[in-house]
Amino acid sequence: MEEHFFQCPYCWQDISMLLDKSVSNQTYIEDCEVCCNPIEIKVQFINAELAGFQAENIQQ
Repeated sequence: MEEHFFQCPYCWQDISMLLDKSVSNQTYIEDCEVCCNPIEIKVQFINAELAGFQAENIQQ
């Protein structure tokens, strides 16, 4: 597991998330720990190194 820090796309607060290095491509929804809005998380690992991370607003 790797801790990753980023800004919530809704409330802009800095939050952290534990990412699983054993899965190379991941997409899932997780609620912001501050404002509780749903965030679409996309993660890519290459050789257990973080190669890509996106945290997107899914509400319109």
